Amino acid sequence: MKKMGLVYDSIYLKHDTGSHPENFLRLEHILQGLDYYGIRDRMVKIVPQKASVEQVALFHGPAYIEKVARLALEGGGDLDADTVVSSQSYEAALMAAGGVITAVDSVIQGAVDSVFALVRPPGHHARANKGMGFCLFNNVVIGAKHAMKVHGIERILIVDWDVHHGNGTAEAFYDNPSVLYFSTHQNGIFPNTGWASETGSGAGDGYTINVPLYSWSGDSSQYIAFTQILKPIAQFKPQLIMVSAGFDAHHADPLAGLEMTCRGFVQMAEIVKRIADVECGGKIVLALEGGYNLEVLGHAVSSVVNVFGEYGVEVTEPGDTKLRFEKPMMRIPIDEAIKMQRKYWKL
Repeated sequence: MKKMGLVYDSIYLKHDTGSHPENFLRLEHILQGLDYYGIRDRMVKIVPQKASVEQVALFHGPAYIEKVARLALEGGGDLDADTVVSSQSYEAALMAAGGVITAVDSVIQGAVDSVFALVRPPGHHARANKGMGFCLFNNVVIGAKHAMKVHGIERILIVDWDVHHGNGTAEAFYDNPSVLYFSTHQNGIFPNTGWASETGSGAGDGYTINVPLYSWSGDSSQYIAFTQILKPIAQFKPQLIMVSAGFDAHHADPLAGLEMTCRGFVQMAEIVKRIADVECGGKIVLALEGGYNLEVLGHAVSSVVNVFGEYGVEVTEPGDTKLRFEKPMMRIPIDEAIKMQRKYWKL
C-alpha cells in the first residue's frame, strides 16, 4: 500500500460564494465520501502552510495579488461574472496555494508517495494578472514553480483532466520546456481555449498537448487519449507529476457534457500512477479543481484516491451507470492531437 497524504484545512470552507456552484459543500461531500469508504483515516493528514505573497508572486503579478487582498478586506465582491471574492477568500486562497506547496514538499521530501490536496478556491483558470472561472490563484502553477525553484526539479508533467481547459496553467508554461502540460477537456465550452494546434511557443514548442474532446465522448475517448498520447509522452521522464483533478467531466455534472463515469476516472488515475511509478518513484500531487454535482463528488474523488493509495476499496457509481460507447466520430479530435504531436513525440 502506498502512503498517500491528504491536505485539508477548514479555512477552505470560508471562501464564501453563496449559492454559486463552486461552494463549500463540495469539500464537505468529498470528506463524507472518503469517510464512507473508510479512506480518510488511512491517509496521512498533512497540515497546509499558508503561502507567502512572495510564493504567490512566483506566478501572479503584485498588483493582482493586492487587488484580491483589497477586495476581501473591503468585504468581498466579484472579479468577474463567475468569480466571487468574500471577506475570507484571500486567506483561503493563500492557504489553497500553500496547501499545494506543502503537498509538493511532502512528496519530494519523501514523507508520502502522493498527496491529494483538497483545496479551494480552485486554480487552473487563474492567469498571471486575472482571476477567472471560479479561480483566484493558480495553485498548481505556484506549486510547480516552487518545486523548480526550491527543490531543483527540472521536469514536471502536469495532467489536467478537468472538463474545462486550464488556460491559466497552459499560459504559465507555454514557452517553458521544463513543464509538459497535457489536457483533455470538452471543446467549445468555457474558456474556449485548448485547441490541438496550441502546442507551445519558442523553447516550449511541443510541450503543450491539448486534446479537446466532443460532448458525450464518455470514458472511452479519455481512455484512448491517455493510452495513445499521454503514455507515450512519458518519454519526457518527469521527476514530478501534478494533476489538476477536476471531476466535472462526470455524466451527472450540471456544467458540462462529457458523460464520464467513476470507472473512467479510475482508468485515467491508473495510467497516471503507472507513469509515476516508472518515471519518478510515484511522486504525484493532485489538486482539486472542478466538479459540481454534490451526490457524485465523494464517490468520484474516492475512486481516484483509492487508486493512488492502493486501498483496495470497491467504490460505487452514483446514479445512472449506463456507459456510452465510442463512436467513430469521437476519434477525430484525438487523431488531430496525435497528428499535431507527432512532430515532437514518438506516438
